[in-house]
Amino acid sequence: MLRQQEGLSVPGRNSSQASPRVATCLDPATGCPRLPPGSSMSLVRLNDVSVTFDTTPVLREAFFRLESGDRVGLIGKNGSGKSTLLKLVLDQLEPTHGTVTVQDGVKIGYFSQFSELDGSVSVMEVLSEVFAEVREVEAELAKIDTAMADEGTSADELDRLVERQAELFEDMARLDGWDVDREIDTALTKLGFNEAHRICPIDALSGGWRNRASLAKILLEKPDVLLFDEPTNYLDVVGVEWVESWFKSFHGAAIVVSHDRAFLDDIVNRIVEVENHHLHEYSGNFGSYVVEKQLRFKTLQKQFVFESELLAYEAEGIASRREAARNKSKGLGKRLSRIRKSKGPKPVDQIITEIYKGLHTKEVLCEVRDLSKSYGDHDLFSALSFDLRRQQRLAIIGPNGSGKSTLLRVLTGLTDADTGTVEWTRGQTFVSFNQMLDDLDPTDTVTHAVNALPDSLALTATRKAVKRFLTMFQFSEADMKAKIGTLSGGQRARVAMAQCLLSGASVLVLDEPTNHLDMTSAQVMERALVKFPGAVLVVSHDRFFIDKVATRRIVFGEAGKGSGALSAHGA
Repeated sequence: MLRQQEGLSVPGRNSSQASPRVATCLDPATGCPRLPPGSSMSLVRLNDVSVTFDTTPVLREAFFRLESGDRVGLIGKNGSGKSTLLKLVLDQLEPTHGTVTVQDGVKIGYFSQFSELDGSVSVMEVLSEVFAEVREVEAELAKIDTAMADEGTSADELDRLVERQAELFEDMARLDGWDVDREIDTALTKLGFNEAHRICPIDALSGGWRNRASLAKILLEKPDVLLFDEPTNYLDVVGVEWVESWFKSFHGAAIVVSHDRAFLDDIVNRIVEVENHHLHEYSGNFGSYVVEKQLRFKTLQKQFVFESELLAYEAEGIASRREAARNKSKGLGKRLSRIRKSKGPKPVDQIITEIYKGLHTKEVLCEVRDLSKSYGDHDLFSALSFDLRRQQRLAIIGPNGSGKSTLLRVLTGLTDADTGTVEWTRGQTFVSFNQMLDDLDPTDTVTHAVNALPDSLALTATRKAVKRFLTMFQFSEADMKAKIGTLSGGQRARVAMAQCLLSGASVLVLDEPTNHLDMTSAQVMERALVKFPGAVLVVSHDRFFIDKVATRRIVFGEAGKGSGALSAHGA
């Protein structure tokens, strides 16, 4: 395995030792040589794979094939096993049972949302290293040009130089070397890099800019198989759309872990969902998955009703508790009791409405008049005026660096405006998701963190209603007792989001809230925001989320408009 400065470039592995991982030159089933990349043979294959950590199962009996041209969207709840599957393919983890096969000679590129790119070299230098062979050819061509321009060069030497130059021209064509500089420039431009960022040492960049540099590097490397772990985090809409267009000319295969449903809808042709330790495949893009999943649920519900009726009928044959106790199926009584007592879960909207019924807000929550902010000669926004009203969900969108987060900071009093006023209605409060996330106490329990805010709706709603609400956010009984310091980043984000939604505040302020939420949590949040009786201020690049939630938009930097230009859309 070859670890580069960022990501992984993993060539196919040869091994003759007996191991749960098979990657030999000969096919283990037929004894024939493996086919080269691009053939009909699977690039990656999981055969009856199970993974257990201590006594905790993560994957069970997983079967999976990745063929050339496949674009697989890998989805599932946080902790369901998505990262485990990627580690299996990368040879960072051995299966407890079964085999993982990577076709010999296949180059795997891995992009993680947590960049490992570092060093004193610039972004341009890092990306130029991707084309080291092209740079060598260019250097030799430059020497030939100098020698040919020298009047002292003999005729025989000129003939030799011309012949060598022709060979190098062929090499450049084979390597697509003539367009290298344009490719690098396009990648950096679409990902938002200005001239200062391009020549800046990697160590001087923020985590978000390192992440984007890493993404540019892995895309320019064009591996046979791409493993993407949240590639759209830190990207604005322009950057995401460029990555989508890049995929249209990518001839390899990809496994993409992403919460960005619009991104998945655009690029994938298969969905693999990790659910209850198993892999469930759905053909088509994300939209097709949603339809197929609904049909699957309906089928399962019919099966459950049928099985319940059979159990109830069986119960009629048990005349007394004594007879039930004598029955060899000792668990039957408990199962029947659970079925009798169980009631279908209330619809999500009904649970949310029950929580919010005690939250009352005024009609106008905030008045913004003639607001302006600039840094030096760069105007972020100017003469901005609007009212924020109850049940409005205002989305602030635009390119990275355009001023979206600065506007949030001005509205919430963390940064002063140059001119204008922000007047919050007396008695109305706001709460910030990002501040909640930063302020989580690692020694606190989930239960206490969610219920301990002074004006929390958890104090006025019934305990049963709060429990149902938190269950929708995938908090189990064990989760509620866990220390926050032991939780993953995604789990902590869920705690902070639950705090916000139950805070009792009139206005929710959210900056990229979907970045660390899994798909199910994001869907619950969307329904809660739509039913929220107050107002929502949100900055997000997630197009699917914005389309579902926003009733009004403030757009930074629309095409044809200059620096500081804003457009308002919606009611």
